[in-house]
Amino acid sequence: FYATDPESLRMFLDALKRDGLYLHKLILEPACGMGHLSKVLEKEGYVVKSSDLVNRGYGVSGVDFLQVNTEWHGDILTNPPYKYAQEFVEKALEIVDVGGLVIMFLKIQFLEGKSRRKLFDQNPPKYVYVNSARQTCYINGDMSNKMSSASCYCWFIWSFRCIFI
Repeated sequence: FYATDPESLRMFLDALKRDGLYLHKLILEPACGMGHLSKVLEKEGYVVKSSDLVNRGYGVSGVDFLQVNTEWHGDILTNPPYKYAQEFVEKALEIVDVGGLVIMFLKIQFLEGKSRRKLFDQNPPKYVYVNSARQTCYINGDMSNKMSSASCYCWFIWSFRCIFI
């Protein structure tokens, strides 16, 4: 697994505040790994429900987010396994309550691809925060060796809203 550098989330939260945008108090982190993102959110005063399919020593393990069928009354924020990124976005949009945000840390290449065209046509993100400085994701959560990265990561934000016609 690839853990997100906590500094990436701190910079994102600072950018949101600068832009007058705020997360809801309750956040679901469904691919929490070792808790790198959850710990930053908790330190900032958010109430975080952390889970992961694999037990990595943090949160509730054995939870397959893609099989969850209950509505979520808050925001969903995670760095999903890239192989299942589209499925994570679709599941989050399916279960998040009206007014909730879906926030995913993904490579900028997520914007590309014919297979995701339908997703973006039906559910375009409201915001995409692009990190101008390359962000690092750490293999197996080992942050002892700071490496450079050739990948450009973004924070994608979808805002679930109900539209009546």
